[in-house]
Amino acid sequence: MSRADHRHRHLERIAEVRGGEHAEKVGYPIRVRQAEVVRTEMIGAGLVRVTLGGPGTAGFEAHSPDEHVKLIFPEFDQEPRLPEPNGDMLRWPKPSPTTREYTVRRYDPVTGELDLDFALHEGGLGSGWAEKVTPGTAVHVAGPPGGLIVPHNYDRYLLAGDLTALPAIARWLEELPRTAAGWAFIEVADAGEEIELSAPEDVEVHWLHRGDAAPGTTDMLARAVQTIEVPAGERLYAWVAGEAGQIKPLRRWLKNDLGLGKADHDVTGYWKLGVADFDDDHDH
Repeated sequence: MSRADHRHRHLERIAEVRGGEHAEKVGYPIRVRQAEVVRTEMIGAGLVRVTLGGPGTAGFEAHSPDEHVKLIFPEFDQEPRLPEPNGDMLRWPKPSPTTREYTVRRYDPVTGELDLDFALHEGGLGSGWAEKVTPGTAVHVAGPPGGLIVPHNYDRYLLAGDLTALPAIARWLEELPRTAAGWAFIEVADAGEEIELSAPEDVEVHWLHRGDAAPGTTDMLARAVQTIEVPAGERLYAWVAGEAGQIKPLRRWLKNDLGLGKADHDVTGYWKLGVADFDDDHDH
């Protein structure tokens, strides 16, 4: 089967899910691409945006606000050990190169520009790289392996997370229909980390300031989210991401208290306090 046929098939599946009743993860053909840094900029006080471009980003697959790519960090004094295409998958070398996962904030098919937003934190491999990297630097990007496709016919949407989830929440709010209703809760240090959001009019945005408390150490997000009231008979879709321990109570609450089925919510630990390169073994 030709690649064109396969491409057509996953795009058809995305359209089917989008027009259906429940969310579903859909896989895309996974590629590894060489890109180059076009520019970097601060987005609020907490995020560094790295814009990638060059011929390698042409035809990039971008379909869902929660999709991720793996950035392969250039190793010192040697050629990067890159994964090799294996059909629609990648075969990774052993030992694997150093990678971290980042949300696709924006892809522009016209310019080929790909934006990745890095949450700044002390000693972070990715955020340290993003702060120092200069235009023209070559970088390899693998993926995305797929994304969560959510129909636009839910009555309400609940989005919640911390600074690491903010790029995905910002994209969610841009891509929801302008008629969508619901809530977004975002925990940040203070007003300096707030950013401009293009939210539909009926989506209430709540910024939660944790002040001097370290990220991942408060129950502020979980408590705020649990104050929402979903009108009887309305269908809710919930998307939550952030520090694994902080969002655990919400996983239980969405399932047990709100009675959301598996296909109507997605809760993902993007990081875990004290653990470098944490992977929540979810299947995004």
